[in-house]
Amino acid sequence: MEFRKIEVVPISGNIGALINGAQLNALNDETFEEVYQAWLHHCVLFFRNQKITPQEQIDFAQRFGEIHFHPYMKGLDEHPEILEIIKEPGDGYTFGSVWHTDQMFNPKPAKATMLYAHEVPKKGGDTMFSNQYLAYETLSKPMRDMLNRVKTFNVGDGFRRGIGKAKRIDRYAKNPTMQAKIRDPGNVSTEAIHPLIRTHPETKRKSLYIGSHTQTLDGFNADEADSIIDFLRNHSQRHEFTCRFRWETGSIALWDNRCVQHKALADYDERRRTHRITIAGEKPI
Repeated sequence: MEFRKIEVVPISGNIGALINGAQLNALNDETFEEVYQAWLHHCVLFFRNQKITPQEQIDFAQRFGEIHFHPYMKGLDEHPEILEIIKEPGDGYTFGSVWHTDQMFNPKPAKATMLYAHEVPKKGGDTMFSNQYLAYETLSKPMRDMLNRVKTFNVGDGFRRGIGKAKRIDRYAKNPTMQAKIRDPGNVSTEAIHPLIRTHPETKRKSLYIGSHTQTLDGFNADEADSIIDFLRNHSQRHEFTCRFRWETGSIALWDNRCVQHKALADYDERRRTHRITIAGEKPI
């Protein structure tokens, strides 16, 4: 792909690119279109040295679509579109520290997620990303044919497997700041059935659609489903599908939840503070 307004520097062989020459609070339409096309191609983009206000972060996010509000967690009082994620020293839980795709428990899961780093540890705290187009394309044809009509059952809380502590309130027992953000989802749907193989609505490519929210396969016996899920989770995380991003203050990552899994590494014990915005998506097909 050719770009006139930005420099696109891939950071691994199969996923992720660093964008130079773009200040996100001052993008004209032509530059934004190049950013958007690079995002579709590389699946996750990274920006360094950004200095944007909460409202400017919201404004940039809205160029991708409607803001999604987390059903379990409250946003900032002044900017409810932004979920502030804070980890303090001694906190035993790291937000997003398992392989997943955001809001998979929602009937219309997230299209995109943008994370903006305000405070980062001196070492550790990287985030990993995995290309799920490749996870699908590297399966054998008989396996792809078998899985094409399979559907998954996904939950946002009360996990049977794959997430650790079942209740969100328990995960933040050592972090009262995050615990205070938890809200009762009320009648918001936090369970969903999705195709295991989904088609991206823009690129039209197929990808494996699985993550830690996936509990079983619709209509399968539990032992059958568990064996298939375990295999696919391991397959989806193969090193050659991944990239790893080292955070700095002022860094932004923007990823496509429709074809990417990600995982926050829990290898630090310092304060870390980020601002997250999630973009609403469509029903997977």
